Amino acid sequence: MPPLDRPAGPAPAGPAAAGPALAGPALAGPAPDVVRAWRPAVPGVAEVLHAAWHEHAYPAHTHDTWTVLIVDRGLIGYGLDGHEHAARRTGVTVLPPGVVHDGRSVTATGFRKRVVYLEPTVLDAGLVGRAVDAPLVPDDTLRARFAGLDRALTVREDVAAESLLALVTEGLAWHLTGRPTPPREPPSASTARRARDLLDADPTRPVRLAEIAAELDVTMPHLVRAFTRELGLPPHRYLVGRRLDLARRRLLAGEPAADVAAATGFHDQAHLTRHFRRLLRTTPGRYQRG
Repeated sequence: MPPLDRPAGPAPAGPAAAGPALAGPALAGPAPDVVRAWRPAVPGVAEVLHAAWHEHAYPAHTHDTWTVLIVDRGLIGYGLDGHEHAARRTGVTVLPPGVVHDGRSVTATGFRKRVVYLEPTVLDAGLVGRAVDAPLVPDDTLRARFAGLDRALTVREDVAAESLLALVTEGLAWHLTGRPTPPREPPSASTARRARDLLDADPTRPVRLAEIAAELDVTMPHLVRAFTRELGLPPHRYLVGRRLDLARRRLLAGEPAADVAAATGFHDQAHLTRHFRRLLRTTPGRYQRG
């Protein structure tokens, strides 16, 4: 999977101004601290947290979840089970449930992080010790997938989040178990064809890819990989395309956009509009009137 995004590097520092200060607008102070958290409707995800702190040190504590995070700015120093570590802007940091840790900013400008707390059963309990020993996973592809997962959770793209969560947890487990040889998987073509048939049966119904994988007797990561390999796009994008096809027909038949959104599997009209803009660079209303 190609990287979905890559955080911008720090701006180069310019030379200090020489001589008397010139008259001009006052320099803006630091942006305010920000904390945003919510619980998505995606199985396995207990909470999502976005935080930007300039001066903050949080005390020793534990979670009953796996704490998986990326750092977008700065450097976080933390103690984990009595040993010092750093959460960096490369790779993904994973902290296991039930293990004491704290945290503090190491840079003068503070830090910004994105955290997804995973239910304890999402990863095997036998991986706790490996996560304590090596909590930083240096994998650019895994980081890109985690960033995509975070975005999907932020905009409530639940099927996309479910797909990316499967790939993220598979990647974490692969690293924490010492990068074992992957097991042999069923033929991709058969998996993709059967999954597409299940999605096509009723594209408007709420979908859990885990249920499709269970019906096909394959793992979730294999389902996502096989579908993408054979059809050229992941299951969630295929499903959105089918729903947009249905929405366009109903819009051209004169149905109100809000009713069309509800009838074709979108959360609401805003959700339909976002995908409409992405595909056709227009809104459902303009498309209908045109």
